[in-house]
Amino acid sequence: MLVQINSTGTDMADFTLRVNGSEKKVSVPPETPLLWVLRDTLELTGTKFGCGAGLCGACTVHVEGNPVRSCSTPVSQVAGESVTTIEGLGANGLHALQLAWIAEEVPQCGYCQTGQIMAAAALLAKTQNPTDDQITQAMNGNLCRCGTYERIRKAIHRVIDTPKHENKQIAENWRDELKAGGGAR
Repeated sequence: MLVQINSTGTDMADFTLRVNGSEKKVSVPPETPLLWVLRDTLELTGTKFGCGAGLCGACTVHVEGNPVRSCSTPVSQVAGESVTTIEGLGANGLHALQLAWIAEEVPQCGYCQTGQIMAAAALLAKTQNPTDDQITQAMNGNLCRCGTYERIRKAIHRVIDTPKHENKQIAENWRDELKAGGGAR
């Protein structure tokens, strides 16, 4: 980490992050929350600001595959590590959870949903067939002011219960529908 002083007298440091599979170099103060590096410096605005204290989960991203609250994680803490945002979750289009979120009509206002999806994706990456208690534990701390918790649980179960090849076909059908001028159901 190289620390330099900029014209405003603020300590700046150069960091290298692996974001959504690509190496990114940023020059920011070391204490800058990862959230603001993602949103303001790298222009990845899918990750949302909710509370600024790591309590609501709207800012959840993956660092080395683990769910992390980006609003309270200094960029210096994740330098050189792999960071995945909602934009990078689906390797080839939409992730199975994103498709399930659409199918179950989970979002109401939608503000917390990226954090909800990232928390659910971290759970499913570690536990293929989680119990309801494991789902509750993994999603605890991700707040939804609209109260869509039951739809969130249904969407997670939809992914668990749908074979992977079917999720791929659902994604292809949905993309075709959008190209033809249709929308999500």
